[in-house]
Amino acid sequence: MGNTLFAIGEALIDFIPAQTGCAFEEVTAFSPKSGGAPANVCGAFTILGGSSKFITQLGDDPFGRKIAADLARAGIDTSLVSFTDKANTALAFVSLENDGNRTFSFYRKPSADMLFSADQVKEEWFEDAYALHFCSVSLGDFPMKDAHKKAIAYARQKGAMISFDPNLRFPLWNDKKALHDTVNEFIPMADIVKISDEELGFITGENDIKAALPKLFTGNVKLVIYTCGSEGAYAFTNNAQAFAQSEKVKAVDTTGAGDGFIGSFLYALKTLSVTVEKLCDLDSTQLERCIAFSNKFCGESVKHQGAIDSYRKIEFI
Repeated sequence: MGNTLFAIGEALIDFIPAQTGCAFEEVTAFSPKSGGAPANVCGAFTILGGSSKFITQLGDDPFGRKIAADLARAGIDTSLVSFTDKANTALAFVSLENDGNRTFSFYRKPSADMLFSADQVKEEWFEDAYALHFCSVSLGDFPMKDAHKKAIAYARQKGAMISFDPNLRFPLWNDKKALHDTVNEFIPMADIVKISDEELGFITGENDIKAALPKLFTGNVKLVIYTCGSEGAYAFTNNAQAFAQSEKVKAVDTTGAGDGFIGSFLYALKTLSVTVEKLCDLDSTQLERCIAFSNKFCGESVKHQGAIDSYRKIEFI
């Protein structure tokens, strides 16, 4: 069993507003925070005590250098991060509602991560891979999509589990059908799929998780995680299922909460020495332990601003 969590995809600067509950045009100041869903997942896994490596491409600009420095400071191995002068680093301006929920305005046409190509991915990177995680933001019709496919193939060859969180960002896609089709193209490539209650209907055409499961257990999928925000989360295999309720907390900023959930869940699996072959053997008690741990991790993170900056180390019991 490998030891390292790999993630591939976008890294960007989240500009977090100084004020909440107001429109973008009313915000007087923003604070730059390094983020991007795959990077956040590495951050959560690492803060909890795991080892992670992040695969991306950044612009050869101040924002790119800030991200690389921040990720390294968080303990993430950035040796697989490359830089280019062909495009800038991606930016996302965040608007926060009073309950901590947010909307995004992206600057990414194109950004450096989108230009990362398959020929930059090397097989030897994945020798110590425990898992490879990815999302849908970098699966558009540009070189990074094929880089994902190559990374997935190499990681699977090395015995790593593949984790996919669609993490839908509609403003980044001109065609919703293309997003739908792409997500459903990549689901069968994963061993673990995390999906939220807000995404379920769009991806599967079903609004009930039990009705959607046959559409999600396709290809290599062995474990489905279904998150319901502040209500809690479910986990399903073909042999067991579990639910754990979230603790009620006052949310300041939910940015990166879903990423923290899957990052901490993967850490829990690693702590339990669960390999890709053993995912189907998880029982309800083990699944509930993992969900409860991730719920607690997220509950701590939403009390603070930012994504990786909001993560706190807790103990897996």
